[in-house]
Amino acid sequence: MSDQNRYEIEEYTRQQLAVRNRQLAALNEAALAIAAELTLEKVLEKIVNSARELIGAQYAALGVPNAEGNLETFVYSGMPTELAMQIPHLPEGHGLLGALIHDPRPIRIPRIADDPRSVGFPLHHPPMESFLGVPVLAVGEVLGNLYLTNKLTADEFTEYDLELVEMLAAHVAVAIQNARLYEQVGRLAIVDERARIGMDLHDGVIQSIYAVGLILESTRLEIQKNHTAEADTLLENAIVGLNDTIRDIRNFILDLRPHRFSGNLEQGLSRLVREFQVNTMVPVTLSVPPDVVAMLSTPVVRAIFLTTQEALANIARHARASEVSITAQRGSRGVELVIVDNGRGFDPSTIKQAVGHGLANMRARAEDLKGTFKIRSAPGHGTAIYLTFPIQ
Repeated sequence: MSDQNRYEIEEYTRQQLAVRNRQLAALNEAALAIAAELTLEKVLEKIVNSARELIGAQYAALGVPNAEGNLETFVYSGMPTELAMQIPHLPEGHGLLGALIHDPRPIRIPRIADDPRSVGFPLHHPPMESFLGVPVLAVGEVLGNLYLTNKLTADEFTEYDLELVEMLAAHVAVAIQNARLYEQVGRLAIVDERARIGMDLHDGVIQSIYAVGLILESTRLEIQKNHTAEADTLLENAIVGLNDTIRDIRNFILDLRPHRFSGNLEQGLSRLVREFQVNTMVPVTLSVPPDVVAMLSTPVVRAIFLTTQEALANIARHARASEVSITAQRGSRGVELVIVDNGRGFDPSTIKQAVGHGLANMRARAEDLKGTFKIRSAPGHGTAIYLTFPIQ
């Protein structure tokens, strides 16, 4: 072998080692960034972004299957919002994605269309050629699957790409478990406290006030025998005030009662509206077309549910409204949720931190998902809440 050939081989080896060192450093950085997050939504988002950048893929996604083997959660990266909005539905766990769910072993192929397990793509779906899929496993449990398509610098993904993604998947499994435990602990603490407060209010305060109301009612009947108009008016006002107090406390209990969200936005919002109407006797117009929210990620759908829940609680406790409307519509920036009531309104500038109305939670929820939050209200002119969530 000539010195020139030896030099070229050594130079190539050094370059390859340098590339691998950079990739391993990027892997370490991605793993640290993912592990630093405690909220599941942010963990999933960082996973797909980190995987796509680490491997050099055009698209990346993370699918989480349910007990029936269908995709329950699907978070993706690299696809423009305007393109995603045109696709009629998210992947449903068929084809190669389904193969990885039912047989959790890595899949690496140069052309998706040539694989017999492929079932094609829905209308408006971007073309995809090379494919790399890796299961995310923890103690034998499949937490999800990482998918990457369209290797940017080659016709197909390499064995080394597969090794990197498998190493990343091991870190991802720990991060997902940590995020789930963190949310579970927080949720249990909140549910326990809400249940305790709700029980105390229902069994103690409301019963006491109700007893006082009965006494006042009896007193009014006695006074009516002597027909003392002034005393009768005072007692009538007291009874009305007590009934208003009972109504407000029931609204408070409704707000404290934990709501389980299964992931179906239409069903979840319908249930919230039914409970609100039964408790307040205020009619609600609900318009959330299924095609409007079909392309939304699970974190955004959950944010819409929680925001609506909080807004209805505010209306029940503060607004004194006679009409409410909830509308979801698509716009140029994504999906916009609009909640309007015709109640007494308020001056938003007087609520410095927006704690009393839960507005800070709504704003933070929107900003965490790269959305926007706006509120319009004035004394005597009702309140309108606008939240816009991008389709990622």
